[in-house]
Amino acid sequence: MPQLRLALNQIDSTVGDISGNTEAIVHWTRHSAEQGAHLVAFPEMMLTGYPVEDLALRSSFVEASRQALTALAARLEREGFGEIPVVVGYLDRSPVAGPRLGRPAGAPQNAAAVLHGGRVVLAFAKHHLPNYGVFDEFRYFVPGDTLPVVRVRGIDVALAICEDLWQDGGRVPATRSAGAGLLISINASPYEQNKDDSRLDLVRKRAQEAGCTLAYVATIGGQDELVFDGDSIVVDASGEVVARAPQFSEGSVILDLELPAAGPAPSGVVDDGLRIDHVVVSEEPVAAYEPELTGGYAERLDDDEEVYSALVVGLRAYAAKNGFRSVLIGLSGGIDSALVAAIACDALGAANVYGVSMPSKYSSEHSRGDAAELARRTGLNFRTVPIEPMFDAYMGSLGLTGLAEENLQSRLRGTMLMALSNQEGHIVLAPGNKSELAVGYSTLYGDSVGAYGPIKDVYKTSVFRLAQWRNRAAAERGQTPPIPENSLTKPPSAELRPGQVDTDSLPDYPVLDAILAMYVDRDQGADAIVAAGYDPELVGKTLRMVDTAEYKRRQYPPGTKISAKGFGKDRRLPITNRWRESL
Repeated sequence: MPQLRLALNQIDSTVGDISGNTEAIVHWTRHSAEQGAHLVAFPEMMLTGYPVEDLALRSSFVEASRQALTALAARLEREGFGEIPVVVGYLDRSPVAGPRLGRPAGAPQNAAAVLHGGRVVLAFAKHHLPNYGVFDEFRYFVPGDTLPVVRVRGIDVALAICEDLWQDGGRVPATRSAGAGLLISINASPYEQNKDDSRLDLVRKRAQEAGCTLAYVATIGGQDELVFDGDSIVVDASGEVVARAPQFSEGSVILDLELPAAGPAPSGVVDDGLRIDHVVVSEEPVAAYEPELTGGYAERLDDDEEVYSALVVGLRAYAAKNGFRSVLIGLSGGIDSALVAAIACDALGAANVYGVSMPSKYSSEHSRGDAAELARRTGLNFRTVPIEPMFDAYMGSLGLTGLAEENLQSRLRGTMLMALSNQEGHIVLAPGNKSELAVGYSTLYGDSVGAYGPIKDVYKTSVFRLAQWRNRAAAERGQTPPIPENSLTKPPSAELRPGQVDTDSLPDYPVLDAILAMYVDRDQGADAIVAAGYDPELVGKTLRMVDTAEYKRRQYPPGTKISAKGFGKDRRLPITNRWRESL
């Protein structure tokens, strides 16, 4: 059978940075060529970054993408790579771009192209458009209606884009109908917990349906709340894994494949009404050679390491891509700020992390000591600024009591953090977790201030588990565990009044998180939650807290999404809403 050396470049891109993304494509094409690749592929919308959201509706941005693609093809030719076909994702527009009711302005398309010989020899748009979770592609794009097939070294290679695999029909069965020997899918598939398992099952299933080897190349890095884990995969026609790339790691998977020789050029209309668009780049097979490159198989990260890695990558990408060099964290001695600090040190380096202890008269000595101990263990920059003088000044003027007095402490801390941010140029990290955000157990303009919330999508029980994993991982490497043991073992408390603990206001976190997972993540109603064995009164109280806290969540900063349904684009409920679950 004919042979083909395939290079799948699992790399990062930045939305809107067309010139920077172009440089990355050229760099990794050069690397692939040096390794003898016959065909090179890059992720979905690599040239523009993903997701571009409403930038897709700006004709100037679409045109910049189109012009950059043409210029990229010419540059690859000038630099000596013109004979290697390169598959790259970009933003295009439909050739029939006239205005029409119900169609996105300008008819933009999530597209990809094959570059060869200094030209764009084949272009196509994503056929299946996702419109669930964080995806709004019906709003932004017009679907494609072709099955693109490029003949490379005597092998027919069909091409698809991300959702074309996730939905039934379309390009996968069309690939079998066209008799292609290889299907390449380029992807920008956001990370979710346990998605790597479903992703592998999907790729195996689609390879069997397509009747050929399937190569799945994905992006890595972060974009706002989304994080991308790569996990590029190659499986053969029977669904057996041939190669698998590491998670959260930039690089190139290069492997030698033996694939069926192409027959007569396919043509006509196949599954889902797709018209075959067939282009011949090179008809002659490569001279037979001894296969040398297997692509390798990277072992999967365990569940806690995977989530922790996603949180680190998400924060690192947000800071780097927005030009932030340092972060500021209010350190209470509690588990949430401790975990955020550990993530920040791993993402940016301890020298770029600044912690502030802001004790009040209610702050315990052990909490003050735990904050200082965390700083000692991690090496982050640390200072202590008591809020008691400011608190006394406010109380002398206002005479607040009860909840107003408690929240004043939190708001003074938030004001101090933002003042230091303005003065010194750090961005503030908000330490709130998903459990607190769900039930509104936070203070607006207090502990909710910040530019980014690294653990916004992490339930409290998972906060403890991730902190324990991080300490364990450090110990296994012979390093000092970053999080003090006392932060892990003491009862969680906001310490805004004497003897306060979280369970004064909330159920035990394992119970609370289980209810929240059913209600928030899986959209199950009160009846279903009670039927699962939870106390009806507790369920009713918890759901009311969730429903009435929507206005708070809307004002919380963005943060890394790790679950199937994070607060933000995933879960969109009205603030003004009188619907309540009944029992």
